[in-house]
Amino acid sequence: MFNMAAGTLTWAKVWLWAVLVVGTCLVLCDCAAERDCKPGPKVKNQDWGYVDVRPAAHMFWWLYYKTDKPATSTPTPLILWLQGGPGGSGTGFGNFQEIGPLDISQQPRNTTWLSAANLLFIDNPVGTGYSYVTDRNAYATNVSMVATDLVTLLKDFFSCKTDLQKVPFYIFCESYGGKMSAALAQMLNKAVKQGEVKCNLKGVALGDSWISAMDYVNTWGPYLKATSLLDHVGLQAVQKSAGMTQAAVDQGRWKNATELWSRTEDVLEEFSNGVSFYNILGDKVKFEVSGSKTPNLGNPAIEKLYRRHVSPLHAPSLAELMNGPIKKYLGVIPEDVTWGAQSGEVFAMMAGDFMKPVIDIVDDLIQNTDLSVVVYNGQLDLICNTIGTEAWVHRLKWPGLAQFDTKKWKPITSKGKTVGFVKTEDNFSFYWILDAGHMVPADAGETALRMVTMVMGSQR
Repeated sequence: MFNMAAGTLTWAKVWLWAVLVVGTCLVLCDCAAERDCKPGPKVKNQDWGYVDVRPAAHMFWWLYYKTDKPATSTPTPLILWLQGGPGGSGTGFGNFQEIGPLDISQQPRNTTWLSAANLLFIDNPVGTGYSYVTDRNAYATNVSMVATDLVTLLKDFFSCKTDLQKVPFYIFCESYGGKMSAALAQMLNKAVKQGEVKCNLKGVALGDSWISAMDYVNTWGPYLKATSLLDHVGLQAVQKSAGMTQAAVDQGRWKNATELWSRTEDVLEEFSNGVSFYNILGDKVKFEVSGSKTPNLGNPAIEKLYRRHVSPLHAPSLAELMNGPIKKYLGVIPEDVTWGAQSGEVFAMMAGDFMKPVIDIVDDLIQNTDLSVVVYNGQLDLICNTIGTEAWVHRLKWPGLAQFDTKKWKPITSKGKTVGFVKTEDNFSFYWILDAGHMVPADAGETALRMVTMVMGSQR
């Protein structure tokens, strides 16, 4: 046995978890022998495997089935969750820290999204979590490569999982996962229309998403000043640094802009006495300090960004769980693959893409598809604060934006308390989630689950 942050996990508990949560009824994979799908032991309510999305690029997926639907009910939707970073693991952090059926202590989560839908986690981009590359040239370097890899995986996945081809399919995400999800939704929608992928894509929900970097960097100072976490001297210092970052973006100096983004974070931390980028009132997710040493990424600014934004997703307790009992249980993870070991390289290889906005992709999804496009944001988030999200939304060229702006938002209440607001026009919705930071499902689990059911209920 070994100690974890939330208690002691024993092998007996792991076995009990396997029996109670997933059952012991084995089923056979219906994938054709020549497929790239590399399934592991199949159990009644779960499935997992690898897909070789490119030579030397091996991507891992993990599916949970919701099994308590009545026989006469409508088809249970499928939700794909994409983590941020890039380099954060959906099968690890998203699963055990946010929306999966069990928390990191292997206790049932009351607000699991599995109560509303089947759940699919993918460790993306390649090199993240249990996904891995065997050639450094196989890492993705931009969101287009990421989306292409994901479409390749989903083509294989839905070819194997014929039972899920017609169920409503939604992409939900967080942070940099939103940038990747927007690109994926655009590419996947085209692939579905062309008959290349068989699935019933219904919508994409972008949670606290890094859609337009500079709309966030430019609003960090005003947001903290308005919440009494910066004085006017600090505001001037942050805005000066943000202005230098903006100049680099305007000139197309993308890698330099990434370094200046890191420097702006330094200034912000200095003048705010180290405010949390993930929840300005004090990190509600309670991040642990990563037990692993920051990898040598060849650039101090990139290493600092990795330490701030990806390393916390690999806390010691989670890493012990994923590299111990879970790896053993899954049975398909190569012996020489360590969960999260390549996350630093994943992050560094994407550095030239960090500051490039994808507002045009979101615009295209709203205007030129029949998909539901949702934006949701935590009230207390700093890194992707709501002011910045509203700023890039107002950069959309979507004709319905003017009508959207005239509408009054509708409150979302629970037990007599306002927990959020929502506004919808045509196929676009914006959810303001109160009392939540960057990790909305972790900070406001009940409200997040309520939002999920509202999003899917409006489309089914």
